[in-house]
Order: sequence, then structure tokens, then C-alpha cells
Amino acid sequence: MAAVNHPIDLSVSLGPLALANPVLTASGTFGYAAEFANLAPLARLGGVVVKGISLAPRPGNPPPRIVETPCGMLNAIGLENVGVDRFITDKMPFLRTCDCRVIVNILGDSSEEYAALAARLTGVAGIDALEVNISCPNVKKGGVAFGTVPEMAATVTQAVKAATDLPVIVKLSPNVTDIVAMARAVETAGADAISLINTLIGMAIDARSRRPRLANVIGGLSGPAIKPVALRMVWQVASAVSIPVIGIGGIATAEDAVEFLLAGATAIQVGTANFFNPATTGQIVDGIEAYLRQQGESSVRGIVGSLRLDA
Repeated sequence: MAAVNHPIDLSVSLGPLALANPVLTASGTFGYAAEFANLAPLARLGGVVVKGISLAPRPGNPPPRIVETPCGMLNAIGLENVGVDRFITDKMPFLRTCDCRVIVNILGDSSEEYAALAARLTGVAGIDALEVNISCPNVKKGGVAFGTVPEMAATVTQAVKAATDLPVIVKLSPNVTDIVAMARAVETAGADAISLINTLIGMAIDARSRRPRLANVIGGLSGPAIKPVALRMVWQVASAVSIPVIGIGGIATAEDAVEFLLAGATAIQVGTANFFNPATTGQIVDGIEAYLRQQGESSVRGIVGSLRLDA
């Protein structure tokens, strides 16, 4: 196939949400974007997904909260955030200047909290979509995570959809037996798109002190180590649902991103790589464009789900 010299169309759509390109940042790894203003080309990105927001401020877990692992990291931040009111007054003014889509990740301890957050954020200038973190514990159900029971995930999705007219993306947890069942449940409940995967549960131990390395004992594993698991789950979900899928997990290069697109992801999110190379996101945008040109493709949409399974 011959390389193309004409402009490459990088635009994609996540349901009603149009993006200039498929590269987003992953919640919790990019702060509220201002932290990366001098490190990453914000206007070059498809969008930023901000740090998870709750109704009231959360202090998070005590330190140590981050531990480096082979090919990744464990975090137990504990969903620390400024709360929705301060987010709107203190963080949104800068986010409105980013010249890219702004997606707000929301979290709660009950479906009512999720709905209240969605309603509060609806109509706030500069917010383009909501990403629903269902890896949180449902306090009314004894701490069972919303994202591990299809019926609970569907209930939260329905509550958020009823409270907002913004596009709703539901972020799935990999810590389940059947990821496809979870995806189908939130699709049926009205989700406009699905993002996956959130972190895998893991732990680290200091053999000398015989103590856990995280104060919380367990945490979320992210980074290149989880990429094969994420890629498999994205492929399974993209093959089973009709709504767009956003791939997350160990993406650090343009080639990583392309693999997720070939597996069926319409867009991708960059997470842990932001910590060791803050310029990763912009480099991936450029790398995807270079790949498409070399492959003779005129649009990124042409490679989504084009994985070849024939011998």
C-alpha cells in the first residue's frame, strides 16, 4: 500500500461527542490539566479527562500511596479531590481555555450521589461529557463495588442519564468475571460510550520490614504491565456492543494506541505514561498520524476494529 501525502482525518465520535482526534488523558493521571499546561500540548489532544470528582471534597488515603512496580505502578490515592463546588469555581476556568474536549470523571457512594453530581455539572460551561467511575463501593450494599454487579452498574448508568443531557461514558472495572456482561448492562441502560479498563487490584510487600508498601495495603495496578489484559477486554467488549469503546491500559506509544484501535477502540486514554513522559499524549497523536500515512489510510476511523483474524 502506498503512503498518502494529503491531510489525515483524525476525527472520531463517541456517540454525540465529536473529538478532533482519538487521544484522551486518563482520569487521575493528568490532574485538572493545568498541572500539564507547560508539559503537554493540550490543544493538540482530543480531550482531557479530569481527576475524579465527588459531591464533597475527599482527603484520600494516608501515604505512602504510590509504589513503582515492574512495568507499572500501584496507587491507593483514595479518590482525593476538591469536591464538585470547588471544581467548578477553581478548576473549570482554566479547563475552558484548553481548546480541547473536557470530560469530567464522577464518583459516588450511591446512585443518588452520582445523579446529584451529574445534575450539578450539567449546564456548566466548558464541560463536554461525563465519565462515570463505577469502581467505587456502594455503601448501601455493604461496600460492593458498582462495577462488579451488572444490575448495580445499570442502575447508576440510568440514574446519571436521567440527570443530565451530557454524553455519558461508563468506565468499567477489570476486576470482574465477565467484562462483556458488564458492558452490555451499561449499554442497555443508556450509556453513550464505554471506557475500559480501570486498574487491576494488586499489592506490594517490603520483605525486609514484612509490611505492605502501601498504607492502604492494596491498590490499583496500572501501566504497561496491564496492557495485554486491557487489550483483550477492549477487543471482547468492542465485539459485543454497538456503542463506542475507549481503550485504556498501558498505552505509552503510538503503536500501543494503534493496537487498541485495531482491536475495536474508537479512542484511547493515556494514563501512567503521563508520569514518566508528560509529552506522551502529543507524541501519540503525531505517531498515529504517521502510522496512517505510512499505511495509506486517509482516516483513523478506517482502522478501528480492523484486526485481521484470518490465517
